[in-house]
Amino acid sequence: MNLYPGTPYRYSAAAHGLVFTAGACPLDEQGNVVAPGDLETQTLRAVENLLAALGEHGLGSESVLKSTVFVVARERAELVRAWEVVASRLGAVPSTLLGVSLLGYPDQLVEIEAIAAAGSTS
Repeated sequence: MNLYPGTPYRYSAAAHGLVFTAGACPLDEQGNVVAPGDLETQTLRAVENLLAALGEHGLGSESVLKSTVFVVARERAELVRAWEVVASRLGAVPSTLLGVSLLGYPDQLVEIEAIAAAGSTS
């Protein structure tokens, strides 16, 4: 799957019944970060991009076994805001939530990766 032309890496790989995703970023179809400064909108877009990557393997949110959420944050409240968006789409899946100082794209505030499996019930 390529989210946008020129994607420099694979969004997901499958092995032994599991799907591992790269960090899903809040990018549009042209590879631009959406909604600079808007954590909730960026988080929603990152989740949508994550689900699109899983969809390439016939999987959806119910297949997620674990997620990792990276948030550019100065305060815990920002982590909570991002997590609330993630949980609204993925449910109460086991997850690691991390505050970081910088992510890969200019103006990027969130990135989400996951491990998923067919037939799982997260």
